[in-house]
Amino acid sequence: MRKPSLEGEMIKLRPIRAEDADAVWEMVQDPEGSRLTGTSTTFTRAQIDAWCATVAELDDRIDLAITANGSDEYLGEIVLNDIDAVVRRANLRLVMRPGSRGRGYGTEAIQLMLGLAFDGLGLHRVDLDVLSVNPRARALYENLGFRVEGRLRDAYRDGERWCDGIVMGLLEDEYRAGQLG
Repeated sequence: MRKPSLEGEMIKLRPIRAEDADAVWEMVQDPEGSRLTGTSTTFTRAQIDAWCATVAELDDRIDLAITANGSDEYLGEIVLNDIDAVVRRANLRLVMRPGSRGRGYGTEAIQLMLGLAFDGLGLHRVDLDVLSVNPRARALYENLGFRVEGRLRDAYRDGERWCDGIVMGLLEDEYRAGQLG
């Protein structure tokens, strides 16, 4: 599957490439980002280098770098993974580098990726998990039309404590209704 590039008002989404490895390495070293996304895996630099060099070739997912218009600097990434063409669903994941959070880049990246999911891929449903310790992300997803569908109790670690995963989903007709409003 050829990975697209998408352009919005503030950002451009493009396929992740080998040159992004330094920025991705910085991002996976950020303890707060790992905490808020529930990432418990420890990556080696070699794993990051290999991932950035090959992720664009994978068929069941679309990993796109978020860059500011006019710059090619990697600010974060947005991913549609677990794409199921039969059921017409996918999972959405977003992560931003520390200095790029809170600027509206993530919101626009999600909007562009949802357009690709529903209009480009013909999906019926996009879902995600957001951690209960990340109310800012939950509010962002709710503002974009995602609805809470359930709770995975104590599904993630938050340091020495547990936290819940909140399952959220957006259906095609809800997305279309939001586009009209």
